[in-house]
Amino acid sequence: MFTVTSGNAQSNNNSTFQNNLETLQNFRPKRYAAIDSIFKAYVNDSLKMKLLVKKSQSLNYNEGESYAVNALGVIYRNISHYDRSIETHKLAKQLADLAENDELRVVSLNGIGVAYRRMDLVKPALDYHTQALDIARSIDNPSETISYNIAVSQNSIGNIYLILEQYDLASKQFQKSLEIEKKSGNRLGLAINYQNIGFAHEATGDLENALRNYKLSLEYNEQINSNLGRVICYNSIGQVYIKQNRYTDAKVIIEKALSKALQIGDQFYIASSYINLGWVQEKLGALSASEHNLKRGLEVAETYELNLSIVEADKHLSELYRKKEQYELALEHYKKSIEREKTINNDRNLRYVNDVIIQYENEAKNREIQALADENQIVKSKLARNKTIFWYSMLALFVIGAILIGLYRHRQLQQEKQILTLEQDMLRSQMNPHFIFNSLNSIKLYIINNEKENAVYYLNKFSKLIRKILVASSEKEISLEDELDTMKLYMNIENIRFSNAIDFQIKIEENINTASIKVPSLVLQPFLENALWHGLSTKEDDKCISLHVYRSEEDYVSIAITDNGIGRKASEKINKDKLLKRKSVGIDITKARLANFSRGYTNDYRIRFEDLYDHSQNPKGTRVVVDIPTRSNVLRTA
Repeated sequence: MFTVTSGNAQSNNNSTFQNNLETLQNFRPKRYAAIDSIFKAYVNDSLKMKLLVKKSQSLNYNEGESYAVNALGVIYRNISHYDRSIETHKLAKQLADLAENDELRVVSLNGIGVAYRRMDLVKPALDYHTQALDIARSIDNPSETISYNIAVSQNSIGNIYLILEQYDLASKQFQKSLEIEKKSGNRLGLAINYQNIGFAHEATGDLENALRNYKLSLEYNEQINSNLGRVICYNSIGQVYIKQNRYTDAKVIIEKALSKALQIGDQFYIASSYINLGWVQEKLGALSASEHNLKRGLEVAETYELNLSIVEADKHLSELYRKKEQYELALEHYKKSIEREKTINNDRNLRYVNDVIIQYENEAKNREIQALADENQIVKSKLARNKTIFWYSMLALFVIGAILIGLYRHRQLQQEKQILTLEQDMLRSQMNPHFIFNSLNSIKLYIINNEKENAVYYLNKFSKLIRKILVASSEKEISLEDELDTMKLYMNIENIRFSNAIDFQIKIEENINTASIKVPSLVLQPFLENALWHGLSTKEDDKCISLHVYRSEEDYVSIAITDNGIGRKASEKINKDKLLKRKSVGIDITKARLANFSRGYTNDYRIRFEDLYDHSQNPKGTRVVVDIPTRSNVLRTA
């Protein structure tokens, strides 16, 4: 749709803008809000922003030039010229530094971070948003501009956590941002945060809540008449419809998204819309149209280096070619998607996020240490002239040192408390009252049925298991040999409840010395429990679980637990249909304990879940592989 503006209206608009430029001669506002109140109507007009740049340069007015350059950076970003956008925002940051204006610094840093995030470059995006957040939080009485940019930073950091699949961390950031936007009544900010909260719900499989939040976001975008917001919401709602098998509804709304995306010219959302349209066409059986649109989306994504869109396009093309029985092309696109995905979300990125979180916790301590170093230097320079000041300074150093020691000890106690909490959670998980009650109930049946030998045999096994659990829970790590013995006892007891129908086998490769390998105590039990109750509990016969210990790499021992159950997808469907859902925290506790255990080794632990299929692509079980590091860290302290 094209809008025709009359010559008089255009002339009046230009005249007003020229008058606004002339006011800068005598009135040079410092605050961002004051500048924005004058030029906000023109921020999407690159020609007028360039005129503002020239006028500000002639007046040596750094604030006005920084404002205009930031506006140009947003314009370049919205037409997918990300490198130019970053370069422009960095220039705005330099001008803000010259003007010593924190508001413009924060706006510039957030602009750089958003551009990097749109390019899926996680580390620099997180760096710049973190810098913006640090400056904003250091201001005692933040202005509306600062408060708004705190919300922008938190929202963008939440989006980065989404990319890294850290959905809990992402949701916390979005909720913080949402509260700020509600207080200020910023409908654009509300639209953005409801959209992102919806995405977090969708990523965890909560489609109903995802759809509700997407529609809330769309309502706010309609109120502010944002075509870009409509494109984002249309695509998101369309994706949920596809996952709900509402393909016709999905096709209609995604076609609207594509039309709007082409109208505004944003290549990021043009690529997403083509890919989503190809996806739903593949579901509807329109394979030729699907291939055409997926390839167009992939072409745009590759041209503008949109990594996440490239991954999505390759995945859907792989599925399309599989349907068309073009298996070589299907495999080729599948491999490309996996390789590209690894570059976006790898272990280094996850560790980087953890480092940033730790950086926040240590920020106050680091500032105190820097202040201490500065003060110490001053004391040294004045020592010859004033001994009294020197001794007072030394006393101050002693007090600060005591405080730092106290803080360090407090941090140690917090870490020890966290470890203790994990161990307590682990013990509660292993000593599950349902497990104990059901086991004793099963043994009681042997007694009632006068099967004394079986009752004594299993009661002896049960007492040994409880003793081992209690002993193991008091130790942070045990030998793999003891762990495997405990797991044999656990499976013996659990097998009673399955009428001894489960064939449990342990295979240990000859080059593995289980007595010399250390593992966290009771680390394998949650995985065996999952195999039993999610994989085999609903299967009627031929129930098998194998535990294979081998060494795939020099610095790791690998433990593979394989069941021939119904598979994870079928299990998830059964759990979803249950009226009473029991949330299992055993795996999460185990991951936290493995992360703590790995600190003493040169490598991190790894966990992989694999869905197993037969030749007809029917589920035939699940394998989980736990890679435990074995090379001790030489820098580890006692």
